[in-house]
This record gives sequence, C-alpha cells and structure tokens, in this order.
Amino acid sequence: MKAPVSAEKPLSSSLEELESNQAFIERLRTVIAKVGSATAFAKAAGLSQSGFQRYLTGSEPSRKALIAIAKTGGVSLSWLASGEEPEGTNVSDAQAEYGVVDDEYAFVPLYDAQCSAGDGAWNEGCRVLTHISFTRYSLRKQGLTPDHLSAIRVDGESMEPVLHSGDTVLVDHTRTTIEGEGIYVIRLDGHLYAKRLQRQFDGVAIISANPAYREILVPRDRLDELEIIGRAVWAAGWL
Repeated sequence: MKAPVSAEKPLSSSLEELESNQAFIERLRTVIAKVGSATAFAKAAGLSQSGFQRYLTGSEPSRKALIAIAKTGGVSLSWLASGEEPEGTNVSDAQAEYGVVDDEYAFVPLYDAQCSAGDGAWNEGCRVLTHISFTRYSLRKQGLTPDHLSAIRVDGESMEPVLHSGDTVLVDHTRTTIEGEGIYVIRLDGHLYAKRLQRQFDGVAIISANPAYREILVPRDRLDELEIIGRAVWAAGWL
C-alpha cells in the first residue's frame, strides 16, 4: 500500500535547499523582529503557533508556509530560503511563480509610535517601520477595511497587563467616537496613547489598566483637546 501523498510539497522540492537549519532560523528571527514577536508574526501570517514554533527549532516549512512568512516579513522567498538575495527584495516574482494571489493578503503600515508630537495629521512625518500582513478574509470577518487600518507599537507600562511596552496594536481609523468602553488610540497634548476610554456624565475618563496610573478625566468643555485616532482592534507582542 502506497503512503499518502502530502497535499503540499516540502520546500526542498520547489526551492533550493536551505543553507542550514541554523542559518534559516537566524533569517526567520530577523523577519520576526519586524513585527515584534513569534506569536504576533504567526498570527499575522495565518500560521498555527505550534507549527511556527517548530520552524524556529529546525523543522522545514512547507512551500505555502514559506510564502506566507516571506509576504508577512516583506522579504523574498530566495533570501528567506538561502540568504542569496537582499533582504528587502520584492516577492512579486515568487508570488507569480507559485500562484499566490495578491488579493489574498492586505499589508498594514506599522508606524513609529513616537512620531505624533505636533498639531498636524497624527501620522504626518511618521516613519513606516514595516508592513504587517493580514489575510483579507480575517479582516472581513471582523468588519475591517485594510485602507482604514494602521499599526503602532505601545510605549510604556501604563496598560499592563493588557498591553505591554513594545506590543503592536492594530487601529481602526473609522471608529473615532466612543462606542461603549474600549481601548482607543488617542492623541492628547501632542502625544499618542493607547488607553481605555469611558464616557461619563461630566466628560470622558482616560483609564490605564495598570493600577499604578491614576484615571484622568477630560471635562466636557475640553473634549475638543482629545483626539481619538481610532479603536484598537487587535494586539500582539512578546510573551
């Protein structure tokens, strides 16, 4: 009786052999750093956490998984597999070769969270650190439109244990009014914050998850100084 044939060919059947497990793992860690953590990267790439962790211990990814990793990390398949090409090489040729449809993924810009000081648009003059890949299907399930999304990194410990410093937060810019209690990215006094907002009779309460930080009340007559950039709809970071 013949052994069942895998639906996905291993990478070695379609690309050059990986130089070595350790070299590949180092390249994989390089692209993971762009998103912030292995957990966040696996989620963004649409891969299982257990499977992704196996790649970090030397397991060889399938062709489909390798393409997802390359797309999410913004690197070429050839560089990821062998290190032969520059890290930033576009993956469009490889996508065409393996039949990857561009419309399957949406790429959301990750901005420098410290860029917002000033009075212009919240991202005016911002530096885009990288782009995070999400499947369009997963965004549609949440009612999200890629063109209205961006990502920033949390700075500080005021939202621990909900959000940790360095976590990546996905922001929906269509939700700029308070819809019940939730975590929003706001600009106040020229700085960006990820905070829980709660509408109260005499204004809006800005609430930190960390009890070491006191609640701030923005009174009704000063609400024009509070700019809601959008609602946080997804977050991930180091464990």
